[in-house]
Amino acid sequence: MKFGALKSVGHNIADSLASGCCLLIGDYFQNVFGEASKSPDSFIEIDFLTGDITGGRASPKLTAAARELAGVVPDQCSKQGVEIEAVETLTARFLSDAKGRRFIVTVEDKDGRRSVDEYLGTPGKRVRELDAHGRIRRRSGHKGDEST
Repeated sequence: MKFGALKSVGHNIADSLASGCCLLIGDYFQNVFGEASKSPDSFIEIDFLTGDITGGRASPKLTAAARELAGVVPDQCSKQGVEIEAVETLTARFLSDAKGRRFIVTVEDKDGRRSVDEYLGTPGKRVRELDAHGRIRRRSGHKGDEST
C-alpha cells in the first residue's frame, strides 16, 4: 500500500464533509464548521474508522453523518488501493477560529507511518509557508509520534 493513497482517502472524506455537501453519504446540508465554532474549544474531531466524535457536542445529524461515513471508509480505501486492515488511524479535526475554517487530517498505518496535514478553507488546500530560501512550499505533514 502506498502511504500517499491513505492520505488521499483521509483528505477526500474530510473535504467532502467540510464542503457542507457530503456526497459520499448523500447528505447535502451539513455544517461541521458551524458546529465546531459552537463547541467550547472551537473544534470537533471525527474518527472515520468508528464514527465517534470528540471535542465538542455534535448535533444528532452530524453524529449520524459520522457513523455513515465510517461505513463508506472501506469502499473509499478499496477505490484507492488501500487495505482497510492496514489503517490504524483516520481522523479529522474541524476548526473554526480566528484563522478561519480549517481541518487537520491524521492518518496512520499499522507499520507506524503517520502524517498530520492541515487544510484551509473549502475546498481544503494545504497550508503553505516560506522555506529557508524564501520560496513558498506546502507545509510538510508531521511524521512520527506527534499529535494534532
